Amino acid sequence: MPSRIIKKRSLIPGQTSELVLDAPHIAAKARPGNFVILRVCENGERIPLTIADTDAKAGTITIVYLVLGKTTAHLETLTEGDEILDLCGPLGKDTDIHKLNGPVICVGGGTGIAAMHHIAKGHHMAGNHVIAIIGARTKDLLLFEQELKRFCPEVLVSTDDGSYGRKGLVTELLEERLKADPTVGEVVAVGPVPMMAAVARTTKPFGTPTTVSLNSIMVDGIGMCGACRVSVGGKTKFACVDGPEFDGQLVDFNELSSRLKAFKAMEQMSYDAFRRDHVCTCSR
Repeated sequence: MPSRIIKKRSLIPGQTSELVLDAPHIAAKARPGNFVILRVCENGERIPLTIADTDAKAGTITIVYLVLGKTTAHLETLTEGDEILDLCGPLGKDTDIHKLNGPVICVGGGTGIAAMHHIAKGHHMAGNHVIAIIGARTKDLLLFEQELKRFCPEVLVSTDDGSYGRKGLVTELLEERLKADPTVGEVVAVGPVPMMAAVARTTKPFGTPTTVSLNSIMVDGIGMCGACRVSVGGKTKFACVDGPEFDGQLVDFNELSSRLKAFKAMEQMSYDAFRRDHVCTCSR
């Protein structure tokens, strides 16, 4: 069913935006880790986007997207008051959240920080001490720091260029924190695949349970296309129906990285065609 855009906020101009959508049927049931499928227009493709936050009382959900292809570029042309033609959800298995004996560390990178935010918030509401570790190439690309500070007693930041927080990688902060506190109950990572793979490598020597979200591999979101096949513990899983979250120590990240490249050429052709032919009607 259609969903109206209640609020639009540019997080990184021309690159990343946040939408608050009127979706009471989804907001009432959505849990951390869930995602939605949306279709912008009649002839548009269906894409999955992870839910960054919900407000069941207001009947809204929040999504954050990176302008990376045709559909997200089209989505970026919409403004407050416009409608998204179709919105379906909540989909996927929700995050396994329960009270832990030690703190939980939630690691996020890029737009994955927004998806991680919903999971971190869920752990906080379950009574866990949540440590957030977030990273970006530079300060201007960092997301959701203030949102996380509302319920995370510790928010650790790293940037590749040292423009804000610690210069370096999120895994360096993670390793230091794991060495300092052997009671950490779980690590959750959401972000680029290389980052999640690095997080899994970092936590392995400590034996810390590690959950990664493979939302970036999903296409149709209902398990029909088969594009989201991943090997987990030597078995084939479908990220959209069996996940999107899995044990990070069991994921075959090499295969996952290879599969992510399968549609790159076609996606770029579609995006280029949209930018060439689209006529903006935002101001009409």
